[in-house]
Amino acid sequence: MDYIKRIRGAVGHDKIILNSSGAVVVKDGKILLQRRADNGKWGLTGGIVELNETFAEAAVREVREETGLEIKLEAFLGIFHNHDMIWANGDRAHVISAYFIASPLGGEPRLDDESLELRYFAQDELPELFAEDHRAAVKAFFEGQRLPLLNENPVKAQQTEAE
Repeated sequence: MDYIKRIRGAVGHDKIILNSSGAVVVKDGKILLQRRADNGKWGLTGGIVELNETFAEAAVREVREETGLEIKLEAFLGIFHNHDMIWANGDRAHVISAYFIASPLGGEPRLDDESLELRYFAQDELPELFAEDHRAAVKAFFEGQRLPLLNENPVKAQQTEAE
């Protein structure tokens, strides 16, 4: 994510817009949550969309990186906003998040350096979630919101960051 470092080098901690993607991973009616290493709080798996990546590609990549799970995207949940995300270092952003509903293709989640804990929760067991976009996405999921998968236009393989 060198482009975020370049942006931060120009604007410092000023508020910027960031695009994020993630998934509500469902197994046996429970959803997978991550207790984050950066703040010790619970949230959905996901992260910042990289250059030349679609929302769907980012969701699959982020879940794989943060949990070790391969997933199948089942439905699009929606676009959710975290209007004032503030990281521990003081960086601020309006995060626009695309969330999908997904099922694991097998295996059990494993921790990475971004996670303190990974656990499946039923609706009546949910811990407090750290971000407004995560809370809104989980609420939409349990209310039954389901949308068709996005028909995104992927970047052609020959294109580069400079184009």
